[in-house]
Amino acid sequence: MVLEITDADALSGTALESLAAEYGEPGGESAEERTHAETAVREDGAEALASLIDPFDLVSEVPGVELTQASWSSETIDYDPEDPDGWDLDDGQDDEDDDESAFGVPHNGEEDDKDGSTERRA
Repeated sequence: MVLEITDADALSGTALESLAAEYGEPGGESAEERTHAETAVREDGAEALASLIDPFDLVSEVPGVELTQASWSSETIDYDPEDPDGWDLDDGQDDEDDDESAFGVPHNGEEDDKDGSTERRA
């Protein structure tokens, strides 16, 4: 999953509010752990996102799927949505007719979205 953080301040602010509620509970973590967590979400969008989203919750209701590991990372990149080569995720392979083109995920047949995009979703 690739996400764009469009408002880093809103993301970190929401994460800080969540941490304040979590660490304010009786029997909560120590002040040192809270300070460390707050610093992490202020400095790194991936940390802020990870503090708000539980990967287990994302897949726990999906039949046939068991979460074995989850990790988060972030990087700052220059992305031009008008650049046709900006996100070449297929490593140069030209397999447009291949139903397994989304990293081994079978194509679900839906390509024409209401907004006119032809993005494949699996």
